Amino acid sequence: MAEEKKAPRWLPLEANPDVMNKYVRGMGVGESYVFCDVYGLDPELLAMLPQPVVSLLLLFPITDKSEEHTKMENEKIQSEGQVVSDKVYFMKQIVGNACGTVGILHSLANNAETLYLGDGYLKTFLEKTASMSPMERAIFLGEFEEISEAHETSAKEGDTEAPPPNTKVNLHFVSLVHREGHLYELDGRRPFPINHGPTTAETFLNDAAAICKRYMERDPEEVNFNMIALAAN
Repeated sequence: MAEEKKAPRWLPLEANPDVMNKYVRGMGVGESYVFCDVYGLDPELLAMLPQPVVSLLLLFPITDKSEEHTKMENEKIQSEGQVVSDKVYFMKQIVGNACGTVGILHSLANNAETLYLGDGYLKTFLEKTASMSPMERAIFLGEFEEISEAHETSAKEGDTEAPPPNTKVNLHFVSLVHREGHLYELDGRRPFPINHGPTTAETFLNDAAAICKRYMERDPEEVNFNMIALAAN
């Protein structure tokens, strides 16, 4: 019997806006929107961000509490159902430590109409995966050399040295986006997008911040949370 092919593992990507901006510029994304640090979720700190904010990336620690919540939320949705717009671009994650890139792709793909996407490998990736299933997109990402090579380069450019690819990392990125009047949480570890209810361009930042607060409230003893906004430059 042939040995099952193991999924590839990448170096973890640091939650660093400078690294992410260089990464996406190399993909062909214009400079009209940039990733920037979110220093807190209080209204006065959110108001300091450039506007509009079109996506939030949340980095959170994977713990027993977060895993239990994920399991319960998935089961509830599978039982009760939810409405998900067919305009939502969603992909699974099968490449180890690729959650940073998957989160970035979720943020960019669901704002492609707003961003300037010049000729480059992001545009190519989105065009080739447009009609694919979430799992097919995940497989394609693992085989798409331009992004995997750029991810590795970016992972080595952070302020801290990236651990080896086989290191178990308990931090995970998810993307929060506004699509077709609803706020979606996009997590490649989940079986589907999570529809968190109605939002607007004007309320998205505060609505997304409320989702981040819930993560923190579920694990009040944890401090390793980080938020990065994709905002107008």
